[in-house]
Amino acid sequence: METTPQPLKRCGCGSPSDACPDLPRTIAPADLDPAATLVFDVRREADYAASGETIPGAMWKNPDKIDVWIGALPRTLDVVIYCVRGGSVSNSVVDRLQAEGVKARFIEGGLEAYKAAGGKVASK
Repeated sequence: METTPQPLKRCGCGSPSDACPDLPRTIAPADLDPAATLVFDVRREADYAASGETIPGAMWKNPDKIDVWIGALPRTLDVVIYCVRGGSVSNSVVDRLQAEGVKARFIEGGLEAYKAAGGKVASK
């Protein structure tokens, strides 16, 4: 009998289930170490343009053009994304990234909560 390979879970492990308890959706703002994590800023273009701040080392990715850049993201590294307040933009981008096999989480409360927790920001 020939075995059919099972698809990887969204977290990248070999269990065939869609639900993965090892893949949280969020990270607490105080737990983020941008120097040790691949961070993407997914604020809407207007919000990004209006702000002079970013998390050090974060790369901006337009959430409205996710189809253009999603294929280039690593599937083996943890990815953290953020928007302004960690709401609908972050939720929809994390859903899409996880569905494509990216180990992605978003910052609870977004950039605003990160700053409130004492996180360092840089000028763009």
